[in-house]
Amino acid sequence: MARLNRDQIFERIVEILSDSFELEPASIKPESSLYEELDLDSIDAVDIFVQLRDITGRRPDPEKAKQIRTVDELVSFVESELEAAERGDPEPETPMPT
Repeated sequence: MARLNRDQIFERIVEILSDSFELEPASIKPESSLYEELDLDSIDAVDIFVQLRDITGRRPDPEKAKQIRTVDELVSFVESELEAAERGDPEPETPMPT
């Protein structure tokens, strides 16, 4: 399977955001802030990462995930996860939240 490019990843993220959170696709820009502009919260973010796992095939690193603030950063995150999957990097150990 060919790896998705940035535009394709962006399109998938727009689909996830518009389908899951009833956002207008045209309102989702690379520079859009997930929390301020798109009005998502931490529960929404968890839902996004669960859906992104379908794209990357990997569990997200919670530390990296917490640092993501914009749609473009989300695209970069997915890109780096796809590269890690291609290299065969081990998935991050995901500690249970306490």
